[in-house]
Order: sequence, then structure tokens, then C-alpha cells
Amino acid sequence: MLNLLSSLDDNILLFFQEAIRNPVLTPILRVITTLGNGGAIWIVLTIFMLLLPKTRKVGFMTTLSLIGTLLVNNLFLKNVVNRTRPYEVIEGLTYLVRAPVDSSFPSGHSACSFAVACIMFRRLPKKYGVPAMILAILIALSRLYVGVHYPSDVLFGTISGIAISYGAEALAERIIRRREVHNESDT
Repeated sequence: MLNLLSSLDDNILLFFQEAIRNPVLTPILRVITTLGNGGAIWIVLTIFMLLLPKTRKVGFMTTLSLIGTLLVNNLFLKNVVNRTRPYEVIEGLTYLVRAPVDSSFPSGHSACSFAVACIMFRRLPKKYGVPAMILAILIALSRLYVGVHYPSDVLFGTISGIAISYGAEALAERIIRRREVHNESDT
């Protein structure tokens, strides 16, 4: 069963390389994947939300989701699983960006993107939430296109990001309620 999944992972990446990569998409997807480096675009959006009173609560939620993905995916799972990057294993696969230095599983770009975008989608007007979700999907797919993640890395990163978004949202609500109760008792 694992061999079948591994073979499927490999074949999907080779399909991306041989059938989808082209001179028009490559520069676009390189930029899109770079937006997710270190969670950059999501950190910028979070800071922006924290600065605006109307979106401060959502910004607090996305801050917690960013911390959650850092802890769960980047510091814990990547080190425990320690999966080799696909371009180091799959013969003939080339990568299109600077080689990442950490391990492959799970995709931190996907986890971070979905952790923030899902909160934005659920909590903000659709004119902000829908583009955030589209960007998260594009960043996740770009990791396959540029050849630095297996599909299962991206899938698990996406699932963990979604789960972390719900956890961060619930934790933020709890912290905010507790703070409101504490402030009421002080008056």
C-alpha cells in the first residue's frame, strides 16, 4: 500500500513536470510559491488585520494559526518525519526554485496558507476570504509545480492548516471571552 502511494506521489510530480510546466506558467508560479516563503504574505496580511480595529480579532486568530503551524508542522512534524525532498529521490525530477533546507513533510507553505486563509474565509467578507482561499490553493499547487513537495506533503499540510485554523479560532474566542469576563469583574 505504501509503495502504491509513493508511486502515485512520484507519478503526479512527473506529470506536473512533463505535462503542465510551460514557459508562461513557470514565472507566475515561481512568484506565487515565493509569496509563501516563511509565510511572508500571510504574516503581512495578519499584521495588516491587527492594525485595523475592524479586523483585529481576525488578526489575533490568524496570529495564533501562524504560531500553530510553525509549532506543529515546521518544528515538530518536519523533524519527526524527516522526509527527503522529491527532487533528491525521483529520477528526472527537477526543481525550479532554490532548494529548501528543511525536510519535505508536511508542506509548511500549504499549512500556513490554509491556516490563515480558512480563518479569513470564515470570518471576513467573501471579497477578502475568497481571494485568500484562491491564493492558498495556488501556493499549495505551486509547491508541486516547482517540484519541492510530494502531493501527500501538500495534502497533509493543507489538512493540518485547516485543522489548526479551527483550533486557533476556538482558542482566540476563549482568550477573548476570558479577557472580557476579567475586564467586567474589574469594573
